[in-house]
Amino acid sequence: MEFLRENTKEIKIGDVVIGGNHPVAIQSMTNTKTEDVEATVSQILKLEAAGCEIIRCAVPTMEAALALKEIRSKIHIPLVADIHFDYRLAIAAIENGADKIRINPGNIGSEERLRTVVEKAKEYQVPIRVGVNSGSLEKQLVEKYGGVTAAGLAESALDKVDMIEKMGYENLVVSIKSSDVMMCVKAHELIAERCPYPLHVGITEAGTVYTGNVKSSVGLGIILYEGIGNTIRVSLTGDPAEEIKTAKLILKTLDLRRGGIEVVSCPTCGRTKIDLIQLATQVENMVADFPLDIKVAVMGCAVNGPGEAKEADIGIAGGDGVGLLIKKGEIVKKVKEEELLETLRQELLNWKN
Repeated sequence: MEFLRENTKEIKIGDVVIGGNHPVAIQSMTNTKTEDVEATVSQILKLEAAGCEIIRCAVPTMEAALALKEIRSKIHIPLVADIHFDYRLAIAAIENGADKIRINPGNIGSEERLRTVVEKAKEYQVPIRVGVNSGSLEKQLVEKYGGVTAAGLAESALDKVDMIEKMGYENLVVSIKSSDVMMCVKAHELIAERCPYPLHVGITEAGTVYTGNVKSSVGLGIILYEGIGNTIRVSLTGDPAEEIKTAKLILKTLDLRRGGIEVVSCPTCGRTKIDLIQLATQVENMVADFPLDIKVAVMGCAVNGPGEAKEADIGIAGGDGVGLLIKKGEIVKKVKEEELLETLRQELLNWKN
């Protein structure tokens, strides 16, 4: 079903284009007070370094809307303004440099107020992300479908799209989110063939780093594998940098993105005679910034390690004070166990494909 993703309209958000055959873009959202320009910029720059390609900021006040101008001047990726309830904040955000705005037309006010926002977006050629959330589904649709359902979410989103199209604007991105993973999957399946616009995909309110990663990986994995989705955000209750790490790994696992070292490690067993958990964590942290597209294995057993690591480009295994450096399943060097990590680091620094 790859054709679904490629057949969406291309929408330009700052310097990033989503839709068509463009790669799935990774997003995150700041958790600083947007009014605090220094803290917000600092967080965005860290997210940029981690691989974030589009960033969203909450705009709950006019002060936050006005702060976008300075924030935008100090970052290097497109800036999205997240607006609820007050249409005036959407207008101010556009005028102060937002590359895209996110609104829920259902809570932005009257049709006339929505039209005012649309006209301002049209004037500045700023895309509008039409966002629908299971927590704010309209009462009539809840009653129509007997509760909050995937069909209700899809219908709500399409209704909002139709409303803005009738106002003469088609520079749109659509999102339908739920914390219910399978409802979210079904909603995206229902809307994908009926919506020509790029889809922003995510499992909303997914939870802490542990539960959120599991729910997001399952939900996004299914949706993206079906060829649906043009930009993603992993929603976690935690450091936004964790969202980027997870998003990159999801895309890499599905072969939708290349680059970055993939670390594989064995689950440990009674043969393990080293602190494999600590070693694997150290390796994962160490390789995070290496611009290599290879697989690194971390094995806890010098007996089976080489065989288990044969599909990796390079690996290490240890036990009884001895460490092994492995390439494509072949032992190439023996070192002291305490030298394993540095040996691997030096190999990666001098890596030649």
